[in-house]
Amino acid sequence: MRDVLDKLDQWRESNQDLAITTVVETWGSAPRPVGSKMVITMAGGIAGSVSAGCVEGAVIQEAQSVINSGKPRLIEFGVADETAWEVGLACGGKIKVFIEPGSALDSIYNTLKDNLISGKTFATVTTLEGGIGTINKKMLIQSDGKVVGDLALPEEAEFIKEKALEFLENGKNGILSIPDETKVFVESYPLPSKLIIIGGGHLSDPLVSIANAAGFETILIDPRGAFANRERFPHVNNLIRQWPQDALSNLVIDRSAFIVVLTHDPKLDDPALILALKSNARYVGALGSRRTNQKRVERLREAGLTEEELSHLHAPIGLELGGRSQSEIAISIMAEIIQVKNSE
Repeated sequence: MRDVLDKLDQWRESNQDLAITTVVETWGSAPRPVGSKMVITMAGGIAGSVSAGCVEGAVIQEAQSVINSGKPRLIEFGVADETAWEVGLACGGKIKVFIEPGSALDSIYNTLKDNLISGKTFATVTTLEGGIGTINKKMLIQSDGKVVGDLALPEEAEFIKEKALEFLENGKNGILSIPDETKVFVESYPLPSKLIIIGGGHLSDPLVSIANAAGFETILIDPRGAFANRERFPHVNNLIRQWPQDALSNLVIDRSAFIVVLTHDPKLDDPALILALKSNARYVGALGSRRTNQKRVERLREAGLTEEELSHLHAPIGLELGGRSQSEIAISIMAEIIQVKNSE
């Protein structure tokens, strides 16, 4: 939704008839992940993508039908064949898409938009299949439990809310089956992933660039002015010139956080790692050889970290790609981070 919000808001403001298509399930090598969206207007406007071009033409036709009827549709696309290649997936995967009229958003849109702009976390629930009275119904659940909208499923509302909050906590999207053959789609909007870099050395510069390109918010922490300055890091989102233990204490360290420790200086690295490994960060990695890491682990163990906490440390940091340059090492670090991000 973040990717199409500007266009969606513009078209809603101008009262254009539109439909919203969402990927709700995938199999195999589907071209776009669950939650991907495409907005289609009756006038021909398009924003977003559900298949990187493979089935967009067919989706547009179905969307126009949904706009006319006001009734949503759940459609599955599989592998293309010789007679219908234009509406199939060449990649060998399958996708299921849900097409709904734009009016289905009315009950939650203002809250959804405000939350996206302000960076609040929340989940939305959409009825995919259900009885009369549940069509075009939506519910939005904020991380504090506040509910906006209504699915017209009073007996299941509390169960759905609890499951939606679980989805949100894990940053997952998916279909939830509930009694009476009703299926809903839960879409979570956690905080964007953030890469927290401890140390402003030479490796940090390419790491910031690669992380920015991968969609991460980047935060650089280093108390040394010669290392942490805008001349060296013009593209980092947030530059914090503090000791790591002070800076980390003032940041939200949750499952959206990925922390890399790069200074080679125990005075900076160890306090950062003690806090990071005790936190809910999705990933904690530290630069250094195996011998350096053995000494580091001993220091951290003496500082009171448990074996379970130490087991979360990725060190030596990065996937073994054989690279030696700063840029190649940065790529290996981001490759490991992306692997962890997408495997849980």
